Amino acid sequence: MENGKWKLESEGRKGNRVEELSFGFALRVVKLCCFLQVERKEYVLSKQLLKSGTAIGALVREAQHAESKADFIHKMAIALKEANETDYWIELLHQSQLLEKQGFDSMKSDIVELLKLLTSIIKSSKKNPLENNRTQ
Repeated sequence: MENGKWKLESEGRKGNRVEELSFGFALRVVKLCCFLQVERKEYVLSKQLLKSGTAIGALVREAQHAESKADFIHKMAIALKEANETDYWIELLHQSQLLEKQGFDSMKSDIVELLKLLTSIIKSSKKNPLENNRTQ
């Protein structure tokens, strides 16, 4: 971990920005949920965060092996929806004082970056139907 951010160690996955970010973010979500359950005794919201926060990376990974361009866009769009939901849970945890400002700020900046990147990938994939955008 460097500066509170996780780096993807798998050699075969380096170079794919969205995959690296979504995997690293999922690791951070897992750690945060463990903290929330052990230290804060919070189980319901943390489970929601765990589901949506880890689904982003799983969907991005799935999209890398999509059957078609339309399938790729669809999987990335679902990843974007999960990222939006994750943003909601992070905001709710912060507003309910279960997540302190420093942790919130860090998680918030990561999810905003993922939201922007996923939106960009989807837009460019729709705009350039003949290009292969899976390597962004």
